[in-house]
Amino acid sequence: MRYLTKIVPSVALALSTAIACHQAVAETAYVSNEKDDTLSIIDLDTLEVTDTIAVGERPRGIIFSHDRTRLYICASDSDAVQVMDLKNNRIIAQLPSGEDPEQFALHPDDRQLYIANENDAVVTVVDVTTQEVISQIDVGVEPEGMAVSPDGKWALATSETTNMVHWIDTETHEVVDNTLVDQRPRHIEFNKEGSIVWASSEIGGTVSIIDVASRQISHKLHFEIKGVHPDKIQPVGIKLTDDGKYAFVALGPANHVAVVDAKTYEILDYLLVGRRVWHMEFNTDQSRLLTTNGISGDVSVIDLDRMKVIKSIKVGRYPWGIRIKP
Repeated sequence: MRYLTKIVPSVALALSTAIACHQAVAETAYVSNEKDDTLSIIDLDTLEVTDTIAVGERPRGIIFSHDRTRLYICASDSDAVQVMDLKNNRIIAQLPSGEDPEQFALHPDDRQLYIANENDAVVTVVDVTTQEVISQIDVGVEPEGMAVSPDGKWALATSETTNMVHWIDTETHEVVDNTLVDQRPRHIEFNKEGSIVWASSEIGGTVSIIDVASRQISHKLHFEIKGVHPDKIQPVGIKLTDDGKYAFVALGPANHVAVVDAKTYEILDYLLVGRRVWHMEFNTDQSRLLTTNGISGDVSVIDLDRMKVIKSIKVGRYPWGIRIKP
């Protein structure tokens, strides 16, 4: 039997286009490993770790620049925010971050970086272009969570000991209001429209839904998992789908992610993941959700069509932050 050895030009073009498209949509996850002082890099096609990169001490929060050419890394014990060039995954700069940076948020202008300094009870604002501190803003004790509204008007910080969400005017860099929430707030997340804020309270075991216009709590979520002691249900990370349909809440040592109807606030399900789930991130088309599981040292991959964990990927010790680049 003779085999066809030549490919018709139109077929060849189609094949090359398909290959190029596949390459174009390849995605990469970056995971900060708090105890190893490293980042794990995961190929989301193969769901395998492809590289491990040494960074500063105790990396926690990580975010991209808006053009996704750089990755900012909170190296907490180095008292620095490191800047990684994603072309070659090399650290190219260290920003003056204030003491013990934990989480941060980038303004829509792609220049102002708002950094929570846990040990100093301040939020440091850094211009990432000039690499200079613009302002330091006094907030409550042990600030951790940070978020900037989609319109850039508000920067929000949570203080773990003061139990507040602090509302910072990004024009004046002044705290203009405070919202009292339950004990030890950890993370805050705006919805896509910027009209609602979700704030998790780790020890309080709740998530507060805050109306941005009034800066008042409109709803509060409580969680109950069969066979799990209430003290272990400690909400931390939150992710909201762009279509406004779902919210996902990482429940810490409960080892579950709560699936919430983002319109009615009904708890729809609990998904079992790794031990001590911290933070989460969607892939580009939001068909998958990846979680960092600190104690088990792995990343769980959730198929959101089936609402099912499909794989566990071993990374470094105490994975904390995660970001995904197309």
